[in-house]
Amino acid sequence: MESALGIISLAIVVFASTNIDDAFVLVGFFADKNFRVREVVIGQYAGISGLYAFSVIAALISLVIPPAYIGLLGFVPIAIGVRRLSNLRRGEKARGEERFPSTGALGRILTVAAVTIANGGDNIAVYTAVFATHSGHEVPAMGLVFAAMTGLWCFAAHRLVNHRALGAPIRRHAHRVVPFVLIGLGVLILVKTGTFRLLKY
Repeated sequence: MESALGIISLAIVVFASTNIDDAFVLVGFFADKNFRVREVVIGQYAGISGLYAFSVIAALISLVIPPAYIGLLGFVPIAIGVRRLSNLRRGEKARGEERFPSTGALGRILTVAAVTIANGGDNIAVYTAVFATHSGHEVPAMGLVFAAMTGLWCFAAHRLVNHRALGAPIRRHAHRVVPFVLIGLGVLILVKTGTFRLLKY
């Protein structure tokens, strides 16, 4: 069992490493005058909540599998990190600066939630791997950290819209760091669950 500080730190790293793209999507929503701030915030919370719930269910299903085999999920963030490094080498750019149509308050909220979920395939894979290797009370604690981080993400994105000069260096460097964080997270899962010992046989 990890310390409270360890769980909080891990949750922060997991959330940040899987939601860099979302920060720029949020900038796009906040910059669109058709969207009100509360609509974007509610939609983002709805989307993150959906990703969290799905990942918890997937992790619960995995409880009947021995931990060493669950640790194989650690290859998922490693693969995602390697893929992102490959994308960087090919010069692919992050998405999230397009405009979105106005469809009424509920429609706009659902639009933000849908984009967050659609952009969250990596989130589900990483969250499931992390949740499956932690105890029952640690996963809800991570959920609380995710909720706080979602609020911070919304705040930061809103600030970036009002201080556009800050966005350029973040876009330029953050996506280069994230792949290494994901790879490191995957290795940590492999070590924590004893999967490396399994791979020796």
